[in-house]
Amino acid sequence: MIKVFNPLAFQGNLNKKRYFEGWYFKHVSSDRNRVYSFIPGIALTKSDKHAFIQVIDGITGKTWNVKYKLFDFRFSRGKFELWVEKSYFSENGIHLNIDENDLRVTGEIHYSDSIKYPSSLFSPGIMGWYSFVPFMECKHGIGPVLHRLNGSLTINNSEINFTDGNGYVEKDWGTSFPESWIWLHCNTFKNTSVSFTFSVAKIPWLGSFFIGHICFLYFDQRFYLFATYNNSKITKLIFKSPVLEIELKSKTHTLKIKAVQNRSGELKAPVIGEMNRIIKESIDSTIELELFTNENKIIFSGKGTRAGLEIIENILSYF
Repeated sequence: MIKVFNPLAFQGNLNKKRYFEGWYFKHVSSDRNRVYSFIPGIALTKSDKHAFIQVIDGITGKTWNVKYKLFDFRFSRGKFELWVEKSYFSENGIHLNIDENDLRVTGEIHYSDSIKYPSSLFSPGIMGWYSFVPFMECKHGIGPVLHRLNGSLTINNSEINFTDGNGYVEKDWGTSFPESWIWLHCNTFKNTSVSFTFSVAKIPWLGSFFIGHICFLYFDQRFYLFATYNNSKITKLIFKSPVLEIELKSKTHTLKIKAVQNRSGELKAPVIGEMNRIIKESIDSTIELELFTNENKIIFSGKGTRAGLEIIENILSYF
């Protein structure tokens, strides 16, 4: 039960079957000309238990999937800290040493001034009370929604300085990713203390399914939450390539979102623990946000770049 209140920490065990767990570390340089995400994790099936690190270059869309033996994965108990072979990941930063085929990455990035997603007794994380449901296909956790970066990485002989850039961490774990979903994230706005994430998915439930969503906007030291479990509604969701438009309403606020999907790269996603599903993710999209009170008073307007965006399968058919 204690793990529930620390969703970034390793939630499973290495003896599980049909299980995956993966973390998503996004890094944007201060000039926003370079953006890289690193995804360490494990996939556990009867025939193939292994660890991995996936990498996506948001500017070019190029991706890499580096596979490791399961014994190359190690973790700390009680706190968020993990290793995949010679690479290290934690809430305080990453230290990378990857040398595999056409990918060589070395260096370290330290995190500071982290803004963490709030936790409470009945809502340990972004999933709210669903965090306590034991049989869900996939669970989601959010770590620092925004932190400052300090350090550099050398990627295939090119040194990239990430100092004063922005970072973000989230994770997923369970048996499979949902059948269909949309995921949208950005924390690179003109106002440097803003972070936003939206996700909607088809979620299996007691022999049937429901369409669930989670969304927050952080600015001016406050989180504005729009989620299924707090009775917020998606009142608009339209995708006419490359433009995605979303509107959400809570009891007190309305959030309008417009995103433009740009270059995407291919990543692997889990199905019953196996990393054999190919999805496309952009981390070079753009976004516009407007937040209103329900009296139609605008309290935030901003444009962001280097946004992450996934639109997977037929989730749009439910709107």
